[in-house]
Amino acid sequence: MAVGSTAQTSTSYRHLELGKDIATGIAGVYTPEKEVRLTHKGREVLYVVGEAMLSASCCGVGNWVYVAVPGYIISWHSSYEGGVLMSEVEPISDPEAREELRKIIELRESTDRIQFE
Repeated sequence: MAVGSTAQTSTSYRHLELGKDIATGIAGVYTPEKEVRLTHKGREVLYVVGEAMLSASCCGVGNWVYVAVPGYIISWHSSYEGGVLMSEVEPISDPEAREELRKIIELRESTDRIQFE
């Protein structure tokens, strides 16, 4: 990519099985619950809503809703690898677009725990 270029590259997104707990660390799980395709300024954005839970003897128990934003959809369900659906996405790096999307998602999903990938 040329110096000063703002061109984005796409990346493969592995669709997670909705409703299935995924262990993380030694004392927690997260569960993707739904995938959302959101139209924003003529492009389609993919975000995933889920619930995370921490359960540790040192820290107690806690759970929260999270949103992961893989990016703009380039190609939906474009391949099937190892039994898993894949899509091509473009990560969202523009700070203005991120802030606009953050506000929209916060209102729609009632959470401010939003991570752009």
